[in-house]
Amino acid sequence: QVQLVESGGGLVQAGGSLRLSCAASGRTFSSYGMGWFRQAPGKEREFVAVISWTGNTYYADSVKGRFTVSRDNTKNAAYLQMNSLKPEDTAVYYCAAQTMGWSTRSASYDYWGQGTQVTVSS
Repeated sequence: QVQLVESGGGLVQAGGSLRLSCAASGRTFSSYGMGWFRQAPGKEREFVAVISWTGNTYYADSVKGRFTVSRDNTKNAAYLQMNSLKPEDTAVYYCAAQTMGWSTRSASYDYWGQGTQVTVSS
């Protein structure tokens, strides 16, 4: 069982930056792929970025070049550095853990955090 807690969301102006953190419980964090998803009001949850247990990364086209996903297995944590934020990045951001996988599909993930709100003003 893994529990995930996101933090770091907030209100930022367009062009600004935020760093989201995802703290994980459990002793096998290093074996999980960690994904980041977001959901804007009235829209479906969408994939943002993922990092595998070996450190491979993959990004949605909409955030490529602006967002960076990373992890620190010694701290049981994953991070999403978000730069050059745009109003369309406004959403609730979720981290999720997948056992021995790193899918872009939300249905593939076993554990989810509660989400953190990111609001980008124009």
